[in-house]
Amino acid sequence: MTTPWILLLVAGLFEVAWAIGLKYTDGFSRLVPSVLTIAAMIVSVWLLALALKGIPVGTGYAVWTGIGAVGTAILGIVLFSEPATAARLACIGLIVAGIFGLKMVSGNG
Repeated sequence: MTTPWILLLVAGLFEVAWAIGLKYTDGFSRLVPSVLTIAAMIVSVWLLALALKGIPVGTGYAVWTGIGAVGTAILGIVLFSEPATAARLACIGLIVAGIFGLKMVSGNG
């Protein structure tokens, strides 16, 4: 895996962090979770911008949002007892397949 893809993966993980962090901010009324969530947002977008130097923007953005969607959905199930129906898990699997597909056809690492 090349550096832009590693940056994109880490950017996606920070996207998961800030998406989950939003739940803990209580509408940005709690200081520490709010500061950590905003910091994760900044780091996520910054790393995405760096990754896009070596990855096409459409691919990079789709993979970034896909990582965020999958990670947030899984943590929603684990942390907040959101439903883990077969249909929901299958849809998460389709997003993962799309992420891998975009990586394979991107032609740059």
